[in-house]
Amino acid sequence: MSPILRRIVYVFSYELFAILLTSTALILMGFGGGNSGIVAITSSAVALIWNYAWTSAFEAWEKRQEEQSRSVSRRVVHAVGFEAGLVLILVPILAWILSVTLLDALILEAGLLVFFLFYTFAFSWLFDRFVPTARSTPAKAQNSTR
Repeated sequence: MSPILRRIVYVFSYELFAILLTSTALILMGFGGGNSGIVAITSSAVALIWNYAWTSAFEAWEKRQEEQSRSVSRRVVHAVGFEAGLVLILVPILAWILSVTLLDALILEAGLLVFFLFYTFAFSWLFDRFVPTARSTPAKAQNSTR
């Protein structure tokens, strides 16, 4: 799979699960289904753009590193950087859509951040295991002429 296609598959599959999880969580917290859906879809659209930009930048940096494997610490840096940027973008949006204060939106986002920090780590790890990068494909398989 080409790097661009792999990145697109990653981003869309990540966001699909994120929409389902976010809207369900907001409904369980007592927000109406309509607002929960709007927040989930809006958050997904913002996260989709941010995820593509962040992952592209991260992978460009990663290619320049001597060690190419994704260690636990490298995965943590990726997840924390993604979530930090997303918080800065989403807090005002959540406050506006849900008609809550910025502080309430920040508290809500903090809860979502904790969840999505683990979600991002786990999703990325599983994605890498099931959708290998070109550099992780064994040389023999790459040179196969079936």
